[in-house]
Order: sequence, then structure tokens, then C-alpha cells
Amino acid sequence: MAQTLALQALAWIAAEDEIFPQFLAATGAGLAELRARACEAEFQAAVLDFLLQEDRWVVAFCDGHGHPYTAPLAARLALPGGAEMHWT
Repeated sequence: MAQTLALQALAWIAAEDEIFPQFLAATGAGLAELRARACEAEFQAAVLDFLLQEDRWVVAFCDGHGHPYTAPLAARLALPGGAEMHWT
């Protein structure tokens, strides 16, 4: 489920003309690397980390795919490095 949602998020980001260049700049990935690494859990985690930066992106993505607004964070927590940090 988490990997499927991350791939959906990647496709959504790639389709967004204003967001996709920001994603490429933030990750440092080119199109070839994106294609090569799309199925890697660590890269999928980076996709969800990027999406989760903006509430409006989460809302737009979830509305477009019929996911609850909590789904991207739940998926991120399920991927490597996604354990919630406890600061206390």
C-alpha cells in the first residue's frame, strides 16, 4: 500500500507543471534517475517527504486519488526511515 501510494504521488507530482521542477531541484534527480529509482523504497520515501511539505499538495493529491488526507503520512511512516520522531 505505501509503495503504491508513493508511486501515485510521484505520478501526480510529475503531472503538475509548477511542482515537478521543484521536486527535481529538491531531490537533485534527473529524469533518468527518477525512472531508475522510482521503485526503490528510499526514493519513494523522498517523494512522500516532498509531498508532505505543503498541505495544499496533500489535499490536491488526495482529492484527485480518493485517499484520506492522512494517507500520505501513513504511507511515509511505513517506508524506511519513516518512524515518527519523539522529541521528549
